[in-house]
Amino acid sequence: MNTPNKLTVARMILVPFLVLFMLTDLGGEANRYIALAIFVVASVTDWFDGKLARKYNLVTNFGKFMDPLADKLLVCSAMICFIELEKKLPAWFVIIIIGREFIISGFRLIAAENGIVIAANYWGKFKTVSQMIMIILLLIDLGGVFDILEQIFIWLSLALTVISLITYIWQNRSVLSMQD
Repeated sequence: MNTPNKLTVARMILVPFLVLFMLTDLGGEANRYIALAIFVVASVTDWFDGKLARKYNLVTNFGKFMDPLADKLLVCSAMICFIELEKKLPAWFVIIIIGREFIISGFRLIAAENGIVIAANYWGKFKTVSQMIMIILLLIDLGGVFDILEQIFIWLSLALTVISLITYIWQNRSVLSMQD
């Protein structure tokens, strides 16, 4: 297993620890900061594994499949925890985000069955980055003027989620006709 794939696996291994520190008192007052550190490290591995894979031509089928899955697992787990914590993310918001992920994953599976690879586009990348920034801001929870910044990223994440969904489907609408 190459280094980018190891980083992807490491990101998935970090998810239960993120959830543990977000939802328990295991670390006491430090929980929020431990969860923040775990999330930031996991987010950085996302950027780093992709950069390494492209730079050193280490792109694998495992990485193509597991990297986006690891991202979804990380981001969706944090957002689900925020629902339980009653932390500025309503359930309907998280349902839209997760629903988009299921739709795109299903869409990619249909395409793959027909020999078509649907690569990530910039809207999807912007969506992921905005969601990661939103989660970091919510974990930091500085209050005051940062509450406005949190709200901006919450709504930006939602907008980019919907835009990226529509863009993926529109750009690859031929996949839909393959199922007739």
